[in-house]
Amino acid sequence: MWGVSAVTESVLRIEGLEHTIAGRVLFRSLELDLRAGESVAITGPSGSGKSTLLSCVMGLVQPQGGGAVCVAEADVLRLRGKALARHRSSRIGMVFQFGELLPELSPLDNVALAALLAGVGRKEAYARAGELLGELGVPEAETSEELSGGERQRTAVARALINSPALLLADEPTGALDSETRERVADVLFGMPARHGCGLLVVTHDPAVAGRADRVLALADGF
Repeated sequence: MWGVSAVTESVLRIEGLEHTIAGRVLFRSLELDLRAGESVAITGPSGSGKSTLLSCVMGLVQPQGGGAVCVAEADVLRLRGKALARHRSSRIGMVFQFGELLPELSPLDNVALAALLAGVGRKEAYARAGELLGELGVPEAETSEELSGGERQRTAVARALINSPALLLADEPTGALDSETRERVADVLFGMPARHGCGLLVVTHDPAVAGRADRVLALADGF
């Protein structure tokens, strides 16, 4: 089993995950325990299943061989429909490689929208969005297109945090950035577990980024 932190609260527990694609075993009895306040980086060659693992954690992929993927004590593989959507919205935050912001909206609107969709009142959503963007040093702008690459990624981190998730996921979050911006975004991202009390699971090809995590785990041959 991949190691366990001394921090007490488990925010992600994967047990016996089995998944096969086109006759190729992607996961074989894969296990992981990630705790609040802890960061884990997943590395491995292309095709080893890193992004598929994140999809399983989000409940977007149902592994063919079974297993359990518990986020904040709920097995997302057994949730369906609205229950899964509610749990994902309230307990999981996701940062994508290219930010995936709505370009026509301001940074504030992009972040607040995630809270509004989760049922948070407008005043509270915008207040919280403004606090997070200020904390992460994102400038005001009429549209997110006006932001630099690093500013867009920091906006994406704020959006992922707006609903106070137990688990923060990041899929190649610095892959599209230059080296200087990469370091700044990595500083922000790996500071989140201690600052916000969440767990952080990062998929990356970059050994410098992976090295910032509390644990670095290599995914290969199904393990």
